[in-house]
Amino acid sequence: MKRGELVFIPFPGVGHFVSSLEMAKHLVTQDHRLSISIITIKIPGFEPPNKPYIQSLPFSISERIKFIEISEEHKLDSNPNQNPVQFLTSFFENMKPHVRNAVKNLIVSFSDQPDSPTLAGIVIDMFCTAMIDVADEFGVPSYLFFTSGAGILRLMVHLETLSTDQNKDITKYKDEPDAELVVPGFVKPLPVKVFPDTLLDKVACPLLLGLFRDMRRTKGFLVNTFTELESTMIDSLAKDNSIPQIYPVGPIINRNPNNDQNEINIVTWLDSQPSSSVVFLCFGSRGSFNGEQVKEIAMGLERSGVRFLWSLRKQPQKGKSSEPEEYTDFNEVLPEGFLDRTSEIGKVIGWAPQVTVLAHSSVGGFVSHCGWNSTLESLWFGVPMATWPLYAEQQINAFMLVNEFRLAVEIKLDYRRGLDEGTTVIVKAEEIEVGIRKLMEPRNDVRKRVKDISEKGKKALLEGGSSYSSLCRFANDVIDNIT
Repeated sequence: MKRGELVFIPFPGVGHFVSSLEMAKHLVTQDHRLSISIITIKIPGFEPPNKPYIQSLPFSISERIKFIEISEEHKLDSNPNQNPVQFLTSFFENMKPHVRNAVKNLIVSFSDQPDSPTLAGIVIDMFCTAMIDVADEFGVPSYLFFTSGAGILRLMVHLETLSTDQNKDITKYKDEPDAELVVPGFVKPLPVKVFPDTLLDKVACPLLLGLFRDMRRTKGFLVNTFTELESTMIDSLAKDNSIPQIYPVGPIINRNPNNDQNEINIVTWLDSQPSSSVVFLCFGSRGSFNGEQVKEIAMGLERSGVRFLWSLRKQPQKGKSSEPEEYTDFNEVLPEGFLDRTSEIGKVIGWAPQVTVLAHSSVGGFVSHCGWNSTLESLWFGVPMATWPLYAEQQINAFMLVNEFRLAVEIKLDYRRGLDEGTTVIVKAEEIEVGIRKLMEPRNDVRKRVKDISEKGKKALLEGGSSYSSLCRFANDVIDNIT
């Protein structure tokens, strides 16, 4: 029997890494012929996943998923103050010799093991396309694991085609803020105002499109989505002969995270609330707002009269960290008397155990930044969303959720905040109140559609489901390619 070893090279950010590890768990659970080595790389400014999470793998899986850490002693010439895309492109180019050595040592270790597997391929993150060269050097195929959805992938492939084949300068859309673009696979034209900031940046855009051009050199795209959610985007990608094979394998989420002791107090509070009565506000691992915006959110919540659980975190200090910080006293930022007036219906917390909260029966709505992991988690647990995107591709996700899939209500679609600087746009309490009231209506059509897609997402991962079958197809293709 052929046995294959895949090397995963995830982007070190928590969201990307967790998706990659969960993907690896699905793969080795589903196909006993495969084992996986995950190369972990530390990047300045990105917090790696905590060790308890990595060490929580069940024994049956941990025997076939191993980790190779690139030592911190490797000093890089990349400047973290560069444009983020420029920095990441340079960073991973510099990492190629170290990854090459890690793969070489892995192959050498196989020679000392009886019945050892054969290196069957390298699975990369979208930011790690430099590693395609490493796969080529070892004569094995490379594959892309795309941690976002098919919609943003369809858009980026289309824009890269316009740039390369028609010499289109994508950044000029910055001068056409009201323009709309017809994108294959999208039912409705896509407003330029929801484009990621990087697409309108003269430095970042060519580099980002270059990553998507390089992706075409891989043998296949594994995409964290499922056919029942993004059918038109997936069909459009599958019919595009300029890109490799598409494998929709989602929804890949971590359904059993390791949380800290604060979870107990939060769950105890949720246990005391009526079913589907609580709106949960949480804006991701890098989500935070200035004091003025915090006060508007507080007023909107109070006026809505809805029960709430609000994950509120302080903006990072400039030049020190890109991660939000915890408040020592919420009163320093909230309107005077807010905590007292809402004590019967609301709870303000810092960091939130998001999956645990979304899984709780008392939660009936989620005001979200629309990161793809958060989107899939919310859909998995059947919780409708109100959109409030912040950065990266989140505006695209918000647009799709509201206009393409009709699985969310809108607070904002085009709100945006750079990772390192604030925004002058303030969402007013009135908009927030209206959005929350609409979200929490018990019999709205969005709620019904979310419950339906939740069941379809779960079935997709079961034997015979669309994503289960797609992952089987991928595993067979990997094994068949072993010489």
